[in-house]
Amino acid sequence: MKINVIGGEMDRAEIDEYIKYAGQKYKGRQIGELDIVIDGEFVDLKVHFKDMDFQRAYRSADYLVNTMEKLNDAKQKEFSEKERHKV
Repeated sequence: MKINVIGGEMDRAEIDEYIKYAGQKYKGRQIGELDIVIDGEFVDLKVHFKDMDFQRAYRSADYLVNTMEKLNDAKQKEFSEKERHKV
């Protein structure tokens, strides 16, 4: 994770606390970059997430997968029979 401290200086212990906070707040997501923006007595955090590694997501009966091969045969058939709507 890349850390950017903008608008001032901050000791390593404080930076580590902001990293910990962001990790807990966005649990389950991969943070690629964290901007710590110092504005006087206030600090703003700007979190930049890593790109997801799939190009398309399919939702079928509450399953979110990136390829249909991960579903069993019955779910694949159910998905293929669904009516598709143009966006």
